[in-house]
Order: sequence, then C-alpha cells, then structure tokens
Amino acid sequence: QAQLVESGGGLVQAGESLRLSCTASGSGFSINAIGWFRQAPGKQRERVAGFTKDGRSMYVDSVQGRFTISGDNAKNTVFMQMNSLKAEDTAVYYCNLISRGTSYWGKGTLVTVSS
Repeated sequence: QAQLVESGGGLVQAGESLRLSCTASGSGFSINAIGWFRQAPGKQRERVAGFTKDGRSMYVDSVQGRFTISGDNAKNTVFMQMNSLKAEDTAVYYCNLISRGTSYWGKGTLVTVSS
C-alpha cells in the first residue's frame, strides 16, 4: 500500500512559478511509474508530466518547456517545477503512482493562476 501526499499549490499571478511536491509512503510498494495529473473545473483529468519505469520523463504538449519534473529517490518524492504559469494551468493537481499494476492517487493540491 502506498499513500501520496501533495503540497505546494496556491494562488499566483500569470507568469509566476510554483513547485509541487509529492511524497510516497507506506510499505510493500515499488515505484513503477509516478507523475502528475490535473483536473480543471468541468474538464477531464489529464496527465501533465511523469516518469516511466525506465526513468524517462514525459510532458503534455501544453506544459512542455514550462514544467519540469524531478525526483528524489531516497525520499520517494517527486517534484514538479511550474514556471510561466498561465490561467489555463488552473486546476487541482494530483500525484499518481503505479505500483505492481495498482494505481494510487493523492488527494490533490489546488493551483490557481490569476490573469
């Protein structure tokens, strides 16, 4: 079982930056893949950035060049640096972990970008 706790959301103005963190805890889990999703009001949840099992990173086109995902393996923590934020980045951001075929979700952290 894994528990995920996100932090770092908040209210910022367009053009500013935020850094999200997600820490995984628990026992008996392994990180096969980990990343960030977001869900804006009235929209479906979408994958924003993540690491695959072989360590490759991916980004949705809308954040490419602005967001950077990184990790601290020793602390089971993944970060997402979000720069040049736009109003359309406003959403609840969720951390997702895949362990042995099971998907785990955090409760989410709200990012609001005012224009």
